[in-house]
Amino acid sequence: MANLPRRRFLQLSALAAGGAALSACGGEGPAATPAAVGPTGAAAKGDITVWSWQGPAAMMKALVPDFHKAFPGIRVDVQDIGNPAIWDKITAGMAAGGQGLGDVLHIGVDYLPAYIEKFPGGLADLRPFGADRHRDSFAPGMWETVSREGKVYALPWEANSAGFYYRADLFEKAGVDVEALRTWDEVIEAGIKLKEKTGVQLLGIDKPASQADSANLFQMLLQLQDSFYFDMQGNITLDTPQAVTALTIIKRLNDAGLVADMAGGWNTMITSIKSGSVAVQSMPTWFGGIIEESAPDQKGKWKVRLPPAATEGGKVAATVNSTHLAVAGTSKVREAAFAFAEFVLTRPESQVAIYKGKGIAPALMSAYDDPAFHEPSAFFGGQKKGEVFLEALKQPSYVTNYSADYPRALKIVTDAQSRVLLKGADPATVLKEAADLIAQQTGRKVLR
Repeated sequence: MANLPRRRFLQLSALAAGGAALSACGGEGPAATPAAVGPTGAAAKGDITVWSWQGPAAMMKALVPDFHKAFPGIRVDVQDIGNPAIWDKITAGMAAGGQGLGDVLHIGVDYLPAYIEKFPGGLADLRPFGADRHRDSFAPGMWETVSREGKVYALPWEANSAGFYYRADLFEKAGVDVEALRTWDEVIEAGIKLKEKTGVQLLGIDKPASQADSANLFQMLLQLQDSFYFDMQGNITLDTPQAVTALTIIKRLNDAGLVADMAGGWNTMITSIKSGSVAVQSMPTWFGGIIEESAPDQKGKWKVRLPPAATEGGKVAATVNSTHLAVAGTSKVREAAFAFAEFVLTRPESQVAIYKGKGIAPALMSAYDDPAFHEPSAFFGGQKKGEVFLEALKQPSYVTNYSADYPRALKIVTDAQSRVLLKGADPATVLKEAADLIAQQTGRKVLR
């Protein structure tokens, strides 16, 4: 996302508030009528409604005139539902058997599994429309993210790689070569030197977990190790060496006095960027635009690289979050809805226009042939920022399974992290307890 953090607007209430409806479904979702057999062609007809939010909605609206020329039989109404309002609205619509749902739904990777698992039939299988012809068009791991048990539930839109944005001027003052840092052990050593020389803390975390996105760094460190809260079979993977390594890195950063408290979430973080009180923002691709918009006076002071590895010789590339366009299973104009999603997401010219407009990094690899992704950035010291993340997208990617129980797990994990940051708790101990609590609440198996 170009202008909204993925984790900032993840609200546990979005699915939890609909808990009664979810439970009442008992695994039974809206029964979709048989889909028309594709592939989609210009003959598709109908009036479709598209649900999205802010920047992405604006960019889709900008593409509508060209779409109408290509598909004169389809009329498109793109609606900015807002974020996080869209999650409550999609959940309520699915719980009501699809009543009132838009035809095209913009869905984050953290919500997609819940909709698939809790509402069978709530999202259309896109294979009958020819979706499989795009299987190899997207960044590695993206097709697996939107597919399950042989069905394709969405087309990938954005693919955000882990990034390491840093104040090059501050590190230069401290005599630290950031590009030479290979692991987070070396980052901690560099952070100590940075603080001694400049008085600036290395990075920030919402220590009391006042917002739902306080586990961003922990999750990234997991994904750099090809791990997450759940494996692809839905087993809990928090009582593991990878999880302990991730949380131990965070504890060591905190114990060294390198972590500023970002209690209050987004606004506090933006203030820290403007004031220069922290030197690193370990955030995904889309966050570069946030820095540039928030602190234009810091032009030339920032640079970006892929994050150092969590362990010696480990990975430095990971796709940490993504969004997708799906088609409601109960839509009466599914072929027309797919035609629009396909127009937006599989045409390089569409994705280039969206990138130029809002900086949304596409999952569509052919889009990166455009010069827009290879231009030097004056704000980032002349770096070709797009190429930094393109290299990450080319790498084999771990497919993250958020599962339907991610909101519940996230709350438990952030509570565990707070105990480490605020009370000095042992990472291995709190993670074991967290895994057991998630198992107790969900019935899932803990892998140890």
